[in-house]
Amino acid sequence: MNTPIIDPQALAKANSWLAGNYDAETKAAIREMIENNPQEVVDSFYRDLEFGTGGLRGIMGVGSNRMNKYTVGAATQGFANYLKANFPEQHPVKVAIAYDSRNNSSYLAQITADVFSANGIQVYLFSALRPVPELSFATRFYHCQGGIVITASHNPKEYNGYKAYWDDGGQLISPHDKNVIAEVEKITDISEVKFTAVPNLIQLIGEETDQAYLKLVKQLSLSPEAIKRQKDFKIVYSSLHGTGITLVPRALALFGFEQVFLVEEQAVPDGNFPTVKSPNPEESSALAMAIEKAKSIRADLVMATDPDADRVGIAIRKGDDFILLNGNQAASLLIYYLLTKWKENGLLTGNEYIVKTIVTSELLAKIADKFHVAHYDVLTGFKYIADIIKRFEGQKTFIGGGEESYGYLVGDFVRDKDAVISCAMIAETAAWAADNGVGLYDLLLDMYVEYGLYKESLISVVRKGKSGAEEIQSMMTQFRANPPTMLGGSKVVVIKDYQSQKVHHLTSGNTEDILLPASNVLQFFTEDGGKVSVRPSGTEPKIKFYFGVVAPLSDKKYFAQVEEELDKKIAQYMLDLGV
Repeated sequence: MNTPIIDPQALAKANSWLAGNYDAETKAAIREMIENNPQEVVDSFYRDLEFGTGGLRGIMGVGSNRMNKYTVGAATQGFANYLKANFPEQHPVKVAIAYDSRNNSSYLAQITADVFSANGIQVYLFSALRPVPELSFATRFYHCQGGIVITASHNPKEYNGYKAYWDDGGQLISPHDKNVIAEVEKITDISEVKFTAVPNLIQLIGEETDQAYLKLVKQLSLSPEAIKRQKDFKIVYSSLHGTGITLVPRALALFGFEQVFLVEEQAVPDGNFPTVKSPNPEESSALAMAIEKAKSIRADLVMATDPDADRVGIAIRKGDDFILLNGNQAASLLIYYLLTKWKENGLLTGNEYIVKTIVTSELLAKIADKFHVAHYDVLTGFKYIADIIKRFEGQKTFIGGGEESYGYLVGDFVRDKDAVISCAMIAETAAWAADNGVGLYDLLLDMYVEYGLYKESLISVVRKGKSGAEEIQSMMTQFRANPPTMLGGSKVVVIKDYQSQKVHHLTSGNTEDILLPASNVLQFFTEDGGKVSVRPSGTEPKIKFYFGVVAPLSDKKYFAQVEEELDKKIAQYMLDLGV
């Protein structure tokens, strides 16, 4: 029998752990791996798990390329060093920590708290699982300099992660993201990590933080009387075994919703996510149980949040059935409702604004223009929406914002996408529509008649390995060197290159600067209102194509026909781009 040869670099790293200051359980697991599972040695040690611009994310287990006590400890030590260097007058520096329902999340949160406290940092640690947005809120509420959430969002059950936040409650952006990465990379030996906790620096938090947060959530309500009149409005909610169960039902009750039905099988937090293939509300299968329950009780609205409760999937009634809204549709309905009610309630002063990401539907901008409300585009990632809110703090009023990937925010006391707020406000939108004699489906069509039927689609092209990464880069190089001149039979009139930070107006030949951070993204705009965004993923071996097309809709009865024409146009876009 031939003994498999283990990659020398991975084996050397594994042996360094065996010789290092690691616990006996870890070393035993490494020895067992070397003897019985050589491929696992490679997967676990061929590289160090990278602290990227959003923090850590990886499979849980033993090794330098895994989420465990030591990789999380090193990340925390690096962040602690950076916080203390940046806030030298703050004694003590303060951080807030939350965690989700994933396996080992509470354990890794405790390790994080221990390391911060060992560095003389005051820790506010949630005593039980809580949504990501409440961590963002707590960071501000306790006047912290940083925050951490242990979560891997909607990734498979084998994963966990570590999200880092700054003192404004938003995730790290430049220069802090890269500077923290540099601090983490300076830690070359596990002995540099301080694991011995200082218990009196760790304060457990919970209900008092919930109450402060929910008080502000309730104040966002714009149509309390409509909700009172819609006593029989039925909502089915699923937390998909995650943190949403701690606050979403409470928020809905505070808004006045009395007919809220939980998917009980999914209401128990469970890191194995036993009832779903993936706890991702973007996937229709994740909402299947909730929709079945909604049909059985004749509910009006279905909502499901992901494990860390920053994103929400929506299903709305269409006759006797339910249809899923995509992220662009949900964001558009929410912004339409907010601006309508702000205007009706006399709240618009001319100093308000909304924010969306560059790959999100242009319908949001069209709605904002109709209400004479400013809108801002930012790069993909909610941390950039948070940065806009921070920039205009005390000068302009943020109404709401969103991104096509099912993340939305209303109000500015949270600085990340917030599914608790979103559930409450989307439910209020639906109740308001019902109070006006229409369902959300009809409201969506009415919106399309008023503003145009906007249709979006996302295609991800996967290219794995080193050769795949090179192919993706080659595709971007080709699009820059030979951009399309026609898409779907319409002339390309504007190209935005976020890497060179230039807008090219092809008809006039003029150029202008893009006042956003440089990013490897290309956008093509057509004469008839179409938009294509091309963006390599920063975390996965894929390149994403975001398609957006629009056509007038003269009457709701023509919706299916016009939608089919737009689907054909998107298909032609794909052919034109060779996707």
